[in-house]
Amino acid sequence: MSIDIGNPLLRPWDTPYGLPPFEAISASDFEPAYEQALAQHLAEIEVIAGNREAPTFDNTIAAVDRCGRLLERIENLFHNLTSSETSPALQAAETRMAPVLAAHSSAFFMHQGLFARIDALHARRDALALALSTEQRRVLERYHADFVRAGAKLDAMAQKRYAQIMGRLAKLTTRFGQNVLADESAFQLVLRTEDDAAGLPDFVRATTRQAARDRGMSEGMLVTLSRSHIVPFLSFSERRDLREQAWLAWTSRGEHAGEHDNREIAREILALRNEQARLHDFACYADYALADTMAGGQAAVTALLKQVWEPAKARAHEEQQALASMALSRGETLTLEPWDWRFYAEKVRQVRYDLDEATVKPYFALTRMVEAAFDCAQRLFGLTFVEKPEIKVYHPDVKVYEVRGADGGVIGVFLHDNFARSTKRSGAWMSSFRKQSRADDSVTVLPIVINNNNFAKGAPGEPTLLSFDDAQTLFHEFGHGLHGLLSNVTYERVSGTAVLRDFVELPSQLFEHWLSEPEVLKRHARHHQTGEAIPDALIDKLKRARQFNQGYETVRYTASALVDMAAHALTGSTVPEVVAFERDELARIGAPASAGMNHRLTHFQHLFSGSGYAAGYYVYLWAEVLDADGFDAFVEAGNPFDPAVALRLRQFIYASGNSLEPSAAYRAFRGRGPTVGPMLKQRGLIAPA
Repeated sequence: MSIDIGNPLLRPWDTPYGLPPFEAISASDFEPAYEQALAQHLAEIEVIAGNREAPTFDNTIAAVDRCGRLLERIENLFHNLTSSETSPALQAAETRMAPVLAAHSSAFFMHQGLFARIDALHARRDALALALSTEQRRVLERYHADFVRAGAKLDAMAQKRYAQIMGRLAKLTTRFGQNVLADESAFQLVLRTEDDAAGLPDFVRATTRQAARDRGMSEGMLVTLSRSHIVPFLSFSERRDLREQAWLAWTSRGEHAGEHDNREIAREILALRNEQARLHDFACYADYALADTMAGGQAAVTALLKQVWEPAKARAHEEQQALASMALSRGETLTLEPWDWRFYAEKVRQVRYDLDEATVKPYFALTRMVEAAFDCAQRLFGLTFVEKPEIKVYHPDVKVYEVRGADGGVIGVFLHDNFARSTKRSGAWMSSFRKQSRADDSVTVLPIVINNNNFAKGAPGEPTLLSFDDAQTLFHEFGHGLHGLLSNVTYERVSGTAVLRDFVELPSQLFEHWLSEPEVLKRHARHHQTGEAIPDALIDKLKRARQFNQGYETVRYTASALVDMAAHALTGSTVPEVVAFERDELARIGAPASAGMNHRLTHFQHLFSGSGYAAGYYVYLWAEVLDADGFDAFVEAGNPFDPAVALRLRQFIYASGNSLEPSAAYRAFRGRGPTVGPMLKQRGLIAPA
């Protein structure tokens, strides 16, 4: 079929590294480009399905893996823009295209002729064992699972209903995310007087002042719902009334009557997912989702969460007593509320560890922490990152790097988008514009990977200073980025982060460990004004304070994971109102009211802006078992950059993608399966041996 090359999305991209031609693209280009790319993909599918030769791996599985690249190119660009730099026009296109793309996905996965060929090969996989490489067998198994889990084996009537469900879910999840962004963008807590800013250290004043200027305010300071604004404000503001206002706005996103209300949207999503699961003969969506994970089912997830829940509650109770004592020492008699916890915790930390954020932040300039992440990647994996300032992408804040391997050859492209803005969704994430694969045995398709953060930007001419938690987030997302950049597989289906959901957080969480290494801190954590290396005494304080407030943090995370699991384990045909359900579930499990939870259901984008983490928020804890145990391999070697351990880490964790079964990949790296003890010690939930 002919392609309209007048549309910049459809022309060959003769840009550096094949990056999208951002300056030539407008929102109006996407829908006509999608129309042609979808038609081309369907035509490619028909050719594969209509092949009169008997199905082979190459003429069926490899052909499926190669097809649809134009569509994928457009989709990757579109979804990255709607997440990182959206607009009303893009959001309107996103809303219109969501059901269209869902319908196309259903047509692909339910194509009878195509699935018949894949199913026939899958049935013969043992007989084909000698003819298939380990990766090829894994690719065959994954494609077969994809088709089955998307409804390929359902009867015609069930497939029709299944496609309707997926189309409706696409609309709802798109609206959910747009509603959260709308609430985040609309909120403004303006600090006009010195009294409004009471207690705020200079670094918080600087970032809130810059936020005000970015929003067109000539005076005052502005607290937005960006985490890098809210958390420092809650930690330092002496104005309890303003802390309450900020907290309520932060935690009630998506819970306001009107066009951005997510309560009924979340409820309908849960009901539709339940119906989706029943069509697959599962009792509930949690059973359906967990069937394709390392955990395998609810029992393993519940066992892990329970292992930390009771110790975390006990630890949080101890912490709460310390906060109450701190309040009394200040002459304040009050009932501790959720907007008080971080404030008094910061006071306790200052007294107990002689450590406060204002002392730490000057050593954690964003530029230094980026250099630290790059340096660790070089020492572990031989990578170098060469900035390309001449390449302009979708926003001036985004930096582009050419990534080179130890031999000097280019292995990929890395984009770093670090700052919060009103056109960008909250949180931090890794994505890609193109995944690594090999067209044949010699030609590698280079990955184009992007990390998004939402740090509060420093004033013009001033550095952006990070908290230690912010720096950990940067390292976390960079770990995901390395997972995409170091991928070394043939088939795109198993490339990079295309792994089981409870394995995908291992490379990211594991990479966080290097930030805490004293030799990394001494090299890169330098005072932004003097250049002085972080003092040993401050490193020691950071180390001793590492487990401080971990009861609070663990309770908040685990409560969110338990509520997620409970919501997706509902088996009835009707779903209760989500706010009431959340409240009742938190009461049932005995969650401390003063701690709150990481994400409430009305803005829980992990669950409701897509299905990737639905019945899957537990995966961070699952991966923490792996990452704590995995980093111990370097501890046992006596060197955080031990070359032999780093080589195994690259080969079996970062480079293998989904070409190996994840438990086998971990055993190949570690020499055995994981143990839970290191994770519990890491969180301070059991005493060190």
